[in-house]
Amino acid sequence: MIYIRSAEEIALMREAGRLVAQAHGVAKKLLTPGMRGDIIDREVETFIQDNGGSPAFKGFRGFPSSVCLSLNNEVVHGIPGRSVLKEGDVVSLDIGVEKDGYFGDSAWTYIVGKDLQKASQLLAVTNESLMKGIAKAVEGNRLFDISHAVQSLVEGHGFSVVREMVGHGIGTKMHEEPQIPNYGPPGKGPLIKAGMVFAIEPMVNQGTHEIMTMKDGWTAVTRDGSLSAHFEHCVAITDGEPQILTLP
Repeated sequence: MIYIRSAEEIALMREAGRLVAQAHGVAKKLLTPGMRGDIIDREVETFIQDNGGSPAFKGFRGFPSSVCLSLNNEVVHGIPGRSVLKEGDVVSLDIGVEKDGYFGDSAWTYIVGKDLQKASQLLAVTNESLMKGIAKAVEGNRLFDISHAVQSLVEGHGFSVVREMVGHGIGTKMHEEPQIPNYGPPGKGPLIKAGMVFAIEPMVNQGTHEIMTMKDGWTAVTRDGSLSAHFEHCVAITDGEPQILTLP
């Protein structure tokens, strides 16, 4: 079932989303050469708790950290550790928050220092594909109109869309219906209605779309070792333009 949220519920989700965005601001300032992933994780967790929220990821199905920190060829679900960031690293940060019974979830990808791996275009295209998908998240469209917009933009630039990972509904649970693939034919899927709230999240690889999971049971990496980027926003469907809830 796809939930239709009231204006009051969406307002609460906006507060959770705002805290997610602010937590990203905390993390971004720490993305410097020599910084350890576990320190970023600790600082973000403390910030979320000090501002009335709870880290949504920590303990979720056994995940050990508050932040998903994925480096270079890691697509998603990377576990922050004691290894240090290096100049030119591509870092995807996925942060989720529960506040007052509602969830927010957002991902951004950054380059540490100088772009030594020529990753800027990958990041720009991935972020633009998210915006193209959000633009299709309007009442009266079909779910796969979002998917098709993402896929068309990404593949038009010679990159590939990860297919095993999808976006999702979000509300009183972090993952709700519907699942939102980042590829597919337009005009298909459930009808989009006002009050729905989606977490739209393209994951885009420089090379093949194929991925695999590492021995830790969490970290997904590109099968060919190419770089990957991940951007995500929570979006509320209205009777007009979609509203991004995960902004500062």
